[in-house]
Amino acid sequence: MADQCVDADEGECPPAKKIKIEIENTAKNDDSLHEAEINLSTFEMKRILQNNNTRKQIYIEGTFKGSESPAILSLEKTTFPTDELFLKQGFFNKDTTIQKVFSNHIYGNYRCFPIKEYNGLNVLLIHPATPKHIEKFKKKELHIVNETYELYEKITLPHITSQQFSLEWIDNILAHKAEQNKIVYEDTNKETGFVMVPDLKWDGQPQTLKLLALPFQKVRSMRELNASHLPLLRNIRDAGIACISEKYNIPASQLRIYLHYQPSYYYLHVHFSYLMFETPGVHVDRAHLLSTVINNLELMPDYYTKCILSFLVFEGDLLCAKFREHGIVGKKKSESEET
Repeated sequence: MADQCVDADEGECPPAKKIKIEIENTAKNDDSLHEAEINLSTFEMKRILQNNNTRKQIYIEGTFKGSESPAILSLEKTTFPTDELFLKQGFFNKDTTIQKVFSNHIYGNYRCFPIKEYNGLNVLLIHPATPKHIEKFKKKELHIVNETYELYEKITLPHITSQQFSLEWIDNILAHKAEQNKIVYEDTNKETGFVMVPDLKWDGQPQTLKLLALPFQKVRSMRELNASHLPLLRNIRDAGIACISEKYNIPASQLRIYLHYQPSYYYLHVHFSYLMFETPGVHVDRAHLLSTVINNLELMPDYYTKCILSFLVFEGDLLCAKFREHGIVGKKKSESEET
């Protein structure tokens, strides 16, 4: 579906983007595990949805004992620290083990198990997970679509209107019902203001910085942008840069500021990430630099109702099938021969 998103790493099946997953009104569901102490030893694995060797990340579907609701676990290797305390303490102590795999001349390959605190994993738990969430994280083949505005109105918009994930988690942030302590910056102006919060899976290290700007003004996606939104976009750019410079000592020249199309959820939002961090979703088939978006609207106020926007669709998804019905997405040769 359109709200599936990828980072098409070279040579790898694209992983699902590390974003906040909307749990579709399950916050009030008594079956949710998020209010209790989670015991991962009770997690019973059903199948691997996706294993990305490049990102050292795996998505697993399963259930917890005592709960019939499906769950998804994302496990990812943590980023190596670089702070002064780490440099003094180091990776190793007397309990560190190392196993030789092979050596050749001056080169040796070993497996090492450093001290416990550096063996951690970043864990994302989605529970209860709906079939849409499970489908979202499956490994799939991709197709690229060159979407005109006519195709957007005829195919994409009706699809996303009917298939959209819940945006309740965004409303909760903007209304200070959730994640108040995580707000990095807030401008309460209803037309140009926004809230900036950490990406769900940012580990807090400056070298992996990933923040989201959520505006109060509701815009579905880039396709709805016009010149009237320039004050909002400029404010997000300028205030976001100033905030990050002050709080994290990262200058504008080392920030990647961009929007996604297709987005993972249809509420316009802007990503801020550290330039040296190769975060998912920054490839040309998905990411659009905010500076370019602003410039396009300055040159042509209705640019996004005239341009072609290219994006990826997943084999087997409804949106992919709809574009195939209109001859936009082709079939593999083997499929054509079978029919």
